[in-house]
Amino acid sequence: MRTTIRLSDRLLQEVKEKALSENKSLNSFIIESLQEKLHNHRQSKSQNIKYTLTTFNGDGTLPGVDLDDSANLLDLMESGSR
Repeated sequence: MRTTIRLSDRLLQEVKEKALSENKSLNSFIIESLQEKLHNHRQSKSQNIKYTLTTFNGDGTLPGVDLDDSANLLDLMESGSR
């Protein structure tokens, strides 16, 4: 399939130079770059990232509070319960 994209002169020149340095055609370099970008995006979305929250002046979250349960957190915040 053919398509048209608009690149700044500077970006096009950089891409051409990089493709040449890797001994690739401009077309194959752009295709591989886009495929890599999409692959990295899919991988980052599929990773389950865990965070550690640092608490001060306390012993962490209150008993029964699950930070992964946003619906329950909202209920707790709205009711003012602890």
